[in-house]
Amino acid sequence: MMDDSALRERYRSVLERLGEAIARAGRKPEEVRLIAVSKLHPAEDVACVAAAGQVDFGENYVQEALQKRQDLVAQPQCRDIRWHMIGHVQSRKAAQVAGAFALVHTLDSVKLADALEKRAAALGVVQPVLCEINVGEEPQKAGIMADALPELAEHVLAHCPHLEMQGLMCLPPVFDAGEAARPYFARLYRLREDMRARTGLPLPHLSMGMSGDFAAAVAEGATLVRIGTDIFGPRPPKLTA
Repeated sequence: MMDDSALRERYRSVLERLGEAIARAGRKPEEVRLIAVSKLHPAEDVACVAAAGQVDFGENYVQEALQKRQDLVAQPQCRDIRWHMIGHVQSRKAAQVAGAFALVHTLDSVKLADALEKRAAALGVVQPVLCEINVGEEPQKAGIMADALPELAEHVLAHCPHLEMQGLMCLPPVFDAGEAARPYFARLYRLREDMRARTGLPLPHLSMGMSGDFAAAVAEGATLVRIGTDIFGPRPPKLTA
């Protein structure tokens, strides 16, 4: 756990640099939202950053996210937190995910769509989702290939009335590489524009950009940037899935 004053200073620095990136891109501050990626960091750190004004937090592991939510529910500064699932979701865990997150960034299969739909329908809720695209076409990475996106989108529109498609998400094949990631962010933007034309949906969100490349992502149209290390510091070792 990091000292609270150091954590707040890191958070303020990220907000300042994000604001500068937005201004350089000629965009408005309200067009880009920061998601503080708190995976593997303690709930106390989340509470500190929430007290500093942060609302959106991203988690990669379902059980960890649900435990943090439970641990923080009684703290006043945490009552307005919007939790984002930004890690791969196995279809068998969809029942724990649907209705528990403000946005699921990692829809990547018809099987997962159907599992989320079944649970959302049972709860009587609409679950916002983003489709995760494997923009680098890397076989070892999660996400669908770009040419499979129309089929998945059509399935969601036809068979999943309790899922709301809000846009696309990606992890570029280069990590912490700044401008080198920019062509992949540009590709995600083009895919989103194609899907807007194809479906007529507004698809307001592009979830792309992390600590090492968020400025490039903002320049290419990101609306959600996922920043962890620059706020919380290096991640501790993963203990549980």
